[in-house]
Amino acid sequence: MGSETVGGEAGGNKAESTELMDSLITTGALAFRDALPEAGALLGLDLGTQTIGTAFCDAGWRFASPGKTLKRGKFGADKALLEALIRERSVKGVVIGLPLNMDGSEGPRSQSSRAYARNLAALGLPILLWDERWSTSGAERGLIEQDMSRAKRATRIDSAAAAVILQGAIDALAGGMF
Repeated sequence: MGSETVGGEAGGNKAESTELMDSLITTGALAFRDALPEAGALLGLDLGTQTIGTAFCDAGWRFASPGKTLKRGKFGADKALLEALIRERSVKGVVIGLPLNMDGSEGPRSQSSRAYARNLAALGLPILLWDERWSTSGAERGLIEQDMSRAKRATRIDSAAAAVILQGAIDALAGGMF
């Protein structure tokens, strides 16, 4: 993962406010960890076109668990649902899956995830964009190993993928791979 941080210093006008929100978004685990006010629960998101898979980790960053799969709508409605989850779980930071191409380059889906992160930055929480390559296939494999039916897997795959994304990020945060 690169350690790019988007944005700059805080200030008083709208452009500077946008830069402050962007400065909360990073692709580097070290910068993300440094931006967190303290260790605490994190929210993982797998952004799909129709749904948003959610996952949460414990305050000690040991394990990630799938949460709810939310039906994706207009951003304002999505934000309200995510704010409620953040308050309910005392979330300190957000990890969003960044769908990179297999060669590591970014395409339209990556740009969409970055735009979602910029909009979500208004919540004032640090945001880590984490490489999500193989997350869905890893989640699918795990659900198959649990002998879950195809129909049940379809309802749980997004939140399971969010847990895979979040687990990768917290492993890096706790283990020092930056």
